[in-house]
Amino acid sequence: MADIVLNVEVREKTGTGAARDARRAGLVPGVLYGGDKDPVAISVKMNEFKKALYTGKLLGHLVTLKYGKETQPVIAKAVDMHPVSDIPWHFDLYRVDEHQQIKIEVPLHFTNQDASPGLKRGGTLNVALHTVTVSCAADHIPEELVFDLTGKEIGDSIRVSDLKMPANVEAALAADVTLASIAGVSSQTEEDEAADAATSEAAAEGGEEGGEA
Repeated sequence: MADIVLNVEVREKTGTGAARDARRAGLVPGVLYGGDKDPVAISVKMNEFKKALYTGKLLGHLVTLKYGKETQPVIAKAVDMHPVSDIPWHFDLYRVDEHQQIKIEVPLHFTNQDASPGLKRGGTLNVALHTVTVSCAADHIPEELVFDLTGKEIGDSIRVSDLKMPANVEAALAADVTLASIAGVSSQTEEDEAADAATSEAAAEGGEEGGEA
């Protein structure tokens, strides 16, 4: 079961005014939805919510919602932050069964960039997708997906089919979707650099001739 427990309160009123009142009371307003039940307006104490959020295991993970003596496994689908104060402003929780198959985005990271010949020669890693949608059981969501760049050359592309997926986890994207690629220095950039060098050299020569006169 999930490590994080959110103790929630049910909000009797909804709307902008009710959400504002919740924040004034030191709560973060949210909504619980999904399954065969109606959406429910809820809230969590600000300090408890921030503590759960900053563990890095709240958003996109299976957590336990607790209301009195009742518990419910949920997925934290979204957390909105205040644009100025950067404090939690609103959240969405989605009801699930613990072993239910779900689709969810998982962070994608690239390792061993220093072992990529293409990057060592000045190539650039162009990342097209920073997350990958996967299908898995709600209680087996991977923390991240990792791709090893060892041996990758300029011109190589990394596709969904190249990922090593954890057991019982499948990509929910087409196998040929490009996740990233290693690009070399463009010919236009090389031409621009050469032109800049020529201009600098000409300017230097002009300066020397002026000094001799």
